Amino acid sequence: MFNKVLFSLLITLCVALLLLWRVGPPKVAIAPRLPIPENQGKPKAPKAEEASNPGTLVHSSGTPSADTGSWPQFRGADRRNIAAGFSIPDTWPAGGPPVLWKLPVGEGHAGPAIHKGRVFLLDYDEAKKEDVVRCLSLADGKDIWRYSYTSKVKRNHGMSRTTPAVSDRFLVTLGPNAHVHCLHPETGSLYWKKDLVAEYGTQVPEWYAGQCPLIDGDHVLLAPGGKCLLTAIDLATGNTVWETPNPKGWKMSHSSIAPAEFEGEKEYLWCSAEGAVAVSAKDGALLWDLPEWRIRIATVPSPADLGQGRILFSGGYGAGALAVKQVRKDGKIELETLYRTEPDVFGADQHTPILVDGLIYAVIPGGKLTCLTPEGKVHWSLADLNFGLGPFLFVDGKLLIQDDDHDSPGALCLYRVDAKGASQLASAKILEGHEAWGPMAFADGKLILRDSKTLVCIDLTKPGGPPSS
Repeated sequence: MFNKVLFSLLITLCVALLLLWRVGPPKVAIAPRLPIPENQGKPKAPKAEEASNPGTLVHSSGTPSADTGSWPQFRGADRRNIAAGFSIPDTWPAGGPPVLWKLPVGEGHAGPAIHKGRVFLLDYDEAKKEDVVRCLSLADGKDIWRYSYTSKVKRNHGMSRTTPAVSDRFLVTLGPNAHVHCLHPETGSLYWKKDLVAEYGTQVPEWYAGQCPLIDGDHVLLAPGGKCLLTAIDLATGNTVWETPNPKGWKMSHSSIAPAEFEGEKEYLWCSAEGAVAVSAKDGALLWDLPEWRIRIATVPSPADLGQGRILFSGGYGAGALAVKQVRKDGKIELETLYRTEPDVFGADQHTPILVDGLIYAVIPGGKLTCLTPEGKVHWSLADLNFGLGPFLFVDGKLLIQDDDHDSPGALCLYRVDAKGASQLASAKILEGHEAWGPMAFADGKLILRDSKTLVCIDLTKPGGPPSS
């Protein structure tokens, strides 16, 4: 009898142990068993791509120059790409304008901003896989501070391609993976940051984000696509001021927002990947959309405000140009088509046309410098020259062009242009020129330009010999 009872108890205990083994013990934190230090080899550093840097600020020895001028964002203060109120000579010294400083940068096309003796650049560190916001001295190019954070990007015609926006109190950058940071321009300290992909459902364009943030008063304007077409964000807090609904799900392009005015009211113009829009600067209300302006491969140039309600859209990849006029009917704004051009007549691969004294200037697809009337008539075109995809900028009634053509890469050219034509005043080899696509910046007589791997600052205040013929 005793044996039977003992046997039953053993069976019951085994069943209980089996059930306990299958269910498992309560989950508790257990310290891993570590090897004895003296028996360990040298610890291996984590791979660069495995490291994560949420944000690191490093100060350096550079100091701002005494200059007070400003080129505070993409295409200048008013986004018209015209440097006003400064004169430069018609001639350059032998060998070209003096180079004040030159430094290597991460591969890309990000343009600089200039403000009160400081140069701001969104750079990229390929070894560390980090975006790097750099504050440099306008005097000598030395780092004043740099703020870096992890952003994994593979080379695709470079990595960085946006220009920061800066004011006295705020600096805003938008990185290749649509990371937005708002920093103090003097100290580099962080106010706030946003991930547009996570917060707005932004779809990063194929060649990464090329949109440059726009600072307007107390707000920064961004066009995320996804959750909203455009949004105004309070610079001091990072809080949303308004958002423009996006019921059609239009996506982010490489184009940047352009301010405009119609009937005394400010509006913001933007080209998405699926069409163009205008929204009210007051509350972000959608004023109109234009699905007819769509470039399937890549939309890059910004809309150009021609005044009197007229807007010029231009592009590459066979898009040509489209001019429309805003008219108000029954309280709403409607668009009338003024003209459309073929790409060999007028258009723009990368850089937005410039309106000066009633005429429109651009380097059109094929690399020809061309002058167009607001009515769509070609005044003239430099058929024998090819400037490639290089940037251009107006200063003192003259046009600076960075030559990106394979025959003369890196040459900076100075032209006098008007309705009669273009005459070259000077030319000098400044850079090696590989993919010299980044927009230029000008302030206090100093011009900053770049190719894919070098940033250079030159002095345009020194006259030379007689003008080139």
